[in-house]
Amino acid sequence: MTTTTTRPAPARALLPWLTTLARLVLGGVWIVAGAAKVGDLDASVRAVRAYRLLPEPAVQVVGAALPMVEIALGVLLVVGLGVRVGAVLSALLMAAFVVGIASAWARGLRIDCGCFGSGGELAAGEDPAYGWELARDGALLLVALALVRWPRGPLALDTRLAR
Repeated sequence: MTTTTTRPAPARALLPWLTTLARLVLGGVWIVAGAAKVGDLDASVRAVRAYRLLPEPAVQVVGAALPMVEIALGVLLVVGLGVRVGAVLSALLMAAFVVGIASAWARGLRIDCGCFGSGGELAAGEDPAYGWELARDGALLLVALALVRWPRGPLALDTRLAR
């Protein structure tokens, strides 16, 4: 005799709406982060350079491209198109941010992460907020991973196109 485990009815009914909320939150964060940087690509490049992880040609490309990538990911997640792919890319990008911030902290760098604009070296007397930044990005990484597992939800183009 085999038994199957199913989620209780309330959990089954709630999961699609939690997926939608997760998609909108993560997508909104990407749009806000990208929009904060897209108007000043020089600042975005400075923020990437401050981590001292990439060679200068890569710094230029990543710093200039990152805001557009963030906005594109955000729009795809908000409208619900390619949610699983967007979630995988979001998880990879968030993991890279976590590694970058942890690396800056471990190496004693005093920088602003540049997550929502500006970035770069901190002024004298300013302290980095690495703990908060790691907690925030770690939580968003978990949201992205949840969307990889449960990408479908109401109010998403993917759901409508799959019918």
